[in-house]
Amino acid sequence: APQPHGQKMPLITEHGKTMEDISAVYDLKEKLGEGSFSEVRLAQDKSSQKLVAIKCIQKRALKGKEAMLENEIAVLRKIQHGNIVALEDIFETPSQLYLVMTLVTGGELLDRILERGMYTERDASHVIRQVLDAVQYLHELGIVHRDLKPENLLYDTPFEDSKIVISDFGLSKMEEQGALSTACGTPAYVAPELLEQKTYGKEVDLWAVGVISYILLCGYPPFYDENDTKLYQQIVKAEYEFDSPYWDDISESAKDFISHLLQRDPEKRFTCEQALRHPWISGSAALEKNIHESVSEQIQKNFARSQWKRAFHATAVVRHLSKKTQAAGEDVEDAVSGEEFLSPAPD
Repeated sequence: APQPHGQKMPLITEHGKTMEDISAVYDLKEKLGEGSFSEVRLAQDKSSQKLVAIKCIQKRALKGKEAMLENEIAVLRKIQHGNIVALEDIFETPSQLYLVMTLVTGGELLDRILERGMYTERDASHVIRQVLDAVQYLHELGIVHRDLKPENLLYDTPFEDSKIVISDFGLSKMEEQGALSTACGTPAYVAPELLEQKTYGKEVDLWAVGVISYILLCGYPPFYDENDTKLYQQIVKAEYEFDSPYWDDISESAKDFISHLLQRDPEKRFTCEQALRHPWISGSAALEKNIHESVSEQIQKNFARSQWKRAFHATAVVRHLSKKTQAAGEDVEDAVSGEEFLSPAPD
């Protein structure tokens, strides 16, 4: 039978709940970020008052990309790991698709490093161990993330002891969908075999972990050139250095760990298991010397602070909420609609 009012068939009937309007269930609030055909909004569950992040996707923008989205959802639905952002629910209206994700409030990894006073190899090693745990879990499920980079590593809460979580599964791919050969990912983090358009597998994620580990210890990327062709040549040859003076105070163990990951030949590259057993991760080889000053100086030179460009900080809202709620015993509803969050943050 024809659909009334020219409505399309639901995209993801088997996954999601269809409804006319999301506002029946959630109060959509400030924008937390946006992508090419989606935006992420802070939202509050009307019945439980719980705050979540909702990825709102325009269905008309999905023409031809349905398979990609189906893939993202199939991947997210399989995943339950403490260091990976969880998909809590899915809703679909005639024009939009809504992915309800756990709200992560601690900000991006590099931003947090800048805010610290003390930062050591041990801190970097602790971050990388959590990333490796999550990646190992994904690989055991047959999932390759394909887009690991510092911007996708977030702190779960604003507190000192917060864990790291991996976000953004837009590019992940189930291995069972055949050999992977689409070149994708962000140039600076992409493995040689991807650039050479060879088929590739889980090893690409370990290369990316190597790049991230390098950045965490010096504040700049191992491969860099304004010219993409030259950047690709560096990566394909795995040409990088531990330059003086930035690496002078870094342990041999850390350098050894990185060189097993930034290994040109994927077959010789560390697996997650091998990386987790390396003394820089599992032992006491990571140094406790404060490297904050030099690393943060390089981060500021080499990475745009994404939060300065954002109109809104989830962290700020949550800090504000807890202060307000403690101070006046107000309910969360009043606290979130606070004027200061409705005007853009200064640049």
